[in-house]
Amino acid sequence: MRIVYSGFRKVIPQLDPSLLIPVFDPSYQKFQKTLCIYLHTSPSKPAGEPFPMPPVTGRAMQVPAAGGAFQLVQKEFAEPASGQVRIRVQACGVCHSDSLTKLGQWPGIQFPRTPGHEIAGLVDAVAPDVPLFKPGQRVGLGWHGGHCNYCIPCRRGDFILCQNQPISGIHYDGGYADYVLAPANALAFIPDGLADADAAPLLCAGITTFNALRNSGARTGDTVAILGIGGLGHLAVQYAAKAGYRTVAVARGQDKAPLAQQLGAHIYIDSTTQDPAKELQKIGGANIILSTVTSAKALDWVIDGLAPAGKFILVGAPDAAVTINPFPLLLGRRTVAGWPSGTGMDSEDTLNFSALAGVKPMIETYPLEQAEEAYNRMMSGNARFRVVLTTGK
Repeated sequence: MRIVYSGFRKVIPQLDPSLLIPVFDPSYQKFQKTLCIYLHTSPSKPAGEPFPMPPVTGRAMQVPAAGGAFQLVQKEFAEPASGQVRIRVQACGVCHSDSLTKLGQWPGIQFPRTPGHEIAGLVDAVAPDVPLFKPGQRVGLGWHGGHCNYCIPCRRGDFILCQNQPISGIHYDGGYADYVLAPANALAFIPDGLADADAAPLLCAGITTFNALRNSGARTGDTVAILGIGGLGHLAVQYAAKAGYRTVAVARGQDKAPLAQQLGAHIYIDSTTQDPAKELQKIGGANIILSTVTSAKALDWVIDGLAPAGKFILVGAPDAAVTINPFPLLLGRRTVAGWPSGTGMDSEDTLNFSALAGVKPMIETYPLEQAEEAYNRMMSGNARFRVVLTTGK
């Protein structure tokens, strides 16, 4: 009697039929243990050693060199190494930070490289030393591509500040592909209430704004101003409103007022016809201003709208140096800070809250083969508001 176990592509000769149920346990690790207990040895491996998981072949949209066009290639994705999980990608968001890979702007980046750090998919294979994750589970992978556990920030439990932190789609191939290999400590479980295409952008734009707000020190009922209603801002407005803050949206043009209201903003300020700082001071100032825009000049216009002891938080990278008058900071105990996304567990918190509160990104979807078009659409600034590649089959 010869039986093929599809998860391992392993032929097991002369197996007693009475052993079929215990051997073919759906858990990978239990399968290994049971197999070793009952068969004691393997035709190709000593007793007790794990059976290898086969590599798989799939598509990837890789960048061959800095500034190069995307190339659709067929490549082999290896079995997971120690501490790794292989993910069958279902959707991957296209983020402005992907330009760091596309244009070769990250120091030391190696090519060819596949971008993508907003990844939603299914666990396909798991290294033997990885607990918790099992094939078929829905997982997400964001900007935080793992942590070393040994540097000083990691030893203090501050994993997002890991000094050896790899970044998905920069230090290793990302989600513009059918499969991704990633450290297990970077992953988040995706709740059933979120579709893959909706979950993907939440693993970058979502976690960045959600995590910055929940760590801002703001309390329920405080005034929180969101600067910009774009890829980050349209999610930040939803999170602020759902968290119970008096939410003020600041953007350019009166035409964005209905959208701001739809997203949950209580007050809208049109920066083209109103002075945002003065308008914020009329309502007592903002306890928190969360800036999601890239315009350094826009920051100058708004920062004076902080209430005493208020905090200005940057999550969008300004396009130039920001000039700040120090006296309002000194005399009013105001602060300026930044926030760098979050860990896999932070991503999981973001996803769970989004499913619970009904926060969803506004997205445009493209198939994997149209990654170049999707990337250009994102870079144009005309997308409403996140672009997502769908790769699932």
